[in-house]
Amino acid sequence: MGTKEEAQGTLSSTDFGVAASAFILNWNTICSSFPPWTWVLSHHQVEGYLSLENILLSSTQEEHGELSCPGPGKHSLQEDPIDVDDATLVHINPCKVHYYDLHIIYCNSYRVPVLYFRAYDSDGEPLEFDEIEKDLPAYSKKALSDSKWTFITQEEHPYLNRPWYKLHPCGTSEWMKLLFHADDALAKTGVAIELYLVAWLSVVGHVVGLRIPFEMMKQL
Repeated sequence: MGTKEEAQGTLSSTDFGVAASAFILNWNTICSSFPPWTWVLSHHQVEGYLSLENILLSSTQEEHGELSCPGPGKHSLQEDPIDVDDATLVHINPCKVHYYDLHIIYCNSYRVPVLYFRAYDSDGEPLEFDEIEKDLPAYSKKALSDSKWTFITQEEHPYLNRPWYKLHPCGTSEWMKLLFHADDALAKTGVAIELYLVAWLSVVGHVVGLRIPFEMMKQL
């Protein structure tokens, strides 16, 4: 069933786990040709986070980059034209690509998911932020110019204890609340928990150029 937390645009840590399980199942069923999102347990084997790694991004896009999912061995899925959604994937220039790792981690203080990411080149060297900024879509660059260190911040990964970038969760509950209020029936049926991460990532993913596949968006 829908919860009071959902009505406020937030999730409990328990509901985050439910939402994560549903998201993994949906992604791996609908997007079977893509690398899978996986659930990574912490060393305490209680809490965990969602992980999608080795995502390609062409750094030669004229307007902005978009993330795409490579197959085994970091090969782009666009090498195989079957079942490729051109709305989600981009044509990769093999001469100059960047790789991104994405983690979705629950934030106890804001009670919402947070997108963490890191980037590196084909030699495994981490990218400096000015290089990452060149990869971002134009609207993200505009937001960065207005409020650089409140929009994307760098801090220690909660589980890996290494510096990662993250999208600041301030304001997340407000726009998620608007989404739930826009469809009261969705929130009341309990489906909202299962689709929370799809709705959330459909907005947050665009910041770093990641699009949710259309088949998953049709469930909203």
